[in-house]
Amino acid sequence: MIIHLNPNVSESKAHDHAKSTESAIFHDGQRFVLVTPSKLKELPASLASDTEAHWPMDSDIQLASKSYRSETRTIKLGDVSIGGSSNNTMVAAGPCSVESEEQIRQSASLMTELGIKGLRGGCYKPRTSPYSFQGLGLEGLKLLSKMREENGFVIVSEVRDATHVDDVIEHADVIQIGAKSMYDHGILKACAKTKKPILIKRGFGTTLQEFVQAAEFVLSGGNPNVMLCERGIRTFETKTRFTLDLCGVAWLKEHTNLPIILDPSHALGYRYGIEDLSNACVAMGIDGLLVEVHPDPSVAKSDAAQQLYHDQFRDLLKAIKPVAQAVGRTIV
Repeated sequence: MIIHLNPNVSESKAHDHAKSTESAIFHDGQRFVLVTPSKLKELPASLASDTEAHWPMDSDIQLASKSYRSETRTIKLGDVSIGGSSNNTMVAAGPCSVESEEQIRQSASLMTELGIKGLRGGCYKPRTSPYSFQGLGLEGLKLLSKMREENGFVIVSEVRDATHVDDVIEHADVIQIGAKSMYDHGILKACAKTKKPILIKRGFGTTLQEFVQAAEFVLSGGNPNVMLCERGIRTFETKTRFTLDLCGVAWLKEHTNLPIILDPSHALGYRYGIEDLSNACVAMGIDGLLVEVHPDPSVAKSDAAQQLYHDQFRDLLKAIKPVAQAVGRTIV
């Protein structure tokens, strides 16, 4: 159950109510909000006089539920917004990993040329093999910050574990929680304490319920700026890296109030089909698209097979713009 306390309820009394109901508690700028376990279906009598409104919930998808907020949340990304009534689909593109200043500067030049506002790049890489490139770390974050200062980008970068979450929060504009990290409570709780936008990627063996509940950790800690990213789940299929779950995206759009981002690059794992998948994603009226692009994918230090060449990304942008227009969206 979600409980809005009256705005005049004191902090100490609000925390007493939270303790008695085993609730998460945060202040939304107007009032204290309690989120109880969903098994509570009736408002306790002890809270009645201090309650402004309350919403019983069917599951622990609560703050993210359209039963609580019917409109998609509006999230500010630089000088544009997604969600709400904006009808914007924001593209964030760039290399899988920041590898050098020359490489990320070439990527930044392409995005500036094409009018793309989001620059993505990994600095702490959660690799499957310990012998693979692990990223430039803080040095890479500083390079991304430099590109933002020079070009005005919205920087998207991933946090791998709780040891460097503060550095990513400091340098990135959108903190990406990767598929392998979405269960890390240290990361989730740290991201709940900032108001910067958080992009949570779905784990490749994660149900939709588990996916949205990861977002609930951030929302219930007081950060309302959460986006969900579908990037493919593991199925029986072996010819592609993962399977992009567009059925799941339809469910998320129907049942949650969080902006939806899609990442076709990680789903397919091969560059040949990224444009087709991007067309399908944009046709669903999504809020954002993540695409991996590299100046020379043949020498990329991670995920070389799925990163687009610059000319391929130019072609992709040309293809998705009329699709977006057909469904009443604008590519930003």
